[in-house]
Amino acid sequence: MRGIRTLPIVVALVASGAAFAQKAQRGNEAYFRCKDVNGQQLFSDSMPMGCQGQDTEVLNAHGTVLRVIEGERTRAARLAREAGESLERKQKQERELRDRMLLETYLSVEDIERLRDQRLEMLVAQHRATEQTIVNMRERQSRLESQISRFKPYSSKPGAPPLPDHLAEEMVNTVNSMKVYEESLQKNRAEQAQVEASFSADIKRFKELKGIN
Repeated sequence: MRGIRTLPIVVALVASGAAFAQKAQRGNEAYFRCKDVNGQQLFSDSMPMGCQGQDTEVLNAHGTVLRVIEGERTRAARLAREAGESLERKQKQERELRDRMLLETYLSVEDIERLRDQRLEMLVAQHRATEQTIVNMRERQSRLESQISRFKPYSSKPGAPPLPDHLAEEMVNTVNSMKVYEESLQKNRAEQAQVEASFSADIKRFKELKGIN
C-alpha cells in the first residue's frame, strides 16, 4: 500500500467514487461542474445536459478551476455591462470634446450670446418671409376660388361652362405649396427653440468651466 499514491478527489457528488479516483490518477482529464436551473450541483467528465446555458467550471484532475464557461444570464449581464460602460465612455468623450470646443471657440459669454443672436435673427427673418409667402398664397387661393365658382360643378347657374383644366391644376398646386410652406414654418419655430436651448446650455457650461457666477 505504500507504493500507491492517491490523488485528491475533485468533487464529492459523483455517482461512483472509485471510478472517479481511477480517472483522477490518469492526471490530465477535464471535468465539468455546475448548478442546474434547480440549484442541483452536477459533475461529469463531459458537459452535463443540465449545465447547458449555466455557468460551468472546467476543472483538472486536482480540482483546480481552469476556466469558467459563461451561462446565458452571466453572458447577457456582461454584455449589458460592457454596453453601458462603452456608452459612458462615449458620452464622457463627447462632453470633453464639447468643453474643449467651448473654451477654444469663445473668449467670453458675450461671444456666445452674439453668435446666438445672429443665428436667431436669420431664423426670424426666414420665418417672416415664409409667413408673407403664405399670406400671398392664401390671397391667390381666394382669387382662384372666386374664379372657379363660376364654373361647373361649383356654379348653380344654368349653362355654366365646365371648369377649365388649367384652373383646377393651379388650385391644386397652390394648396400643395401652402402645405409645404406651413410645414417649413413649423420647422423654423422648432429650430429657433433648439438654437435657444443649445446656446443656453453652452452658456451655462462655459460659466462652469470658467468659474463665472
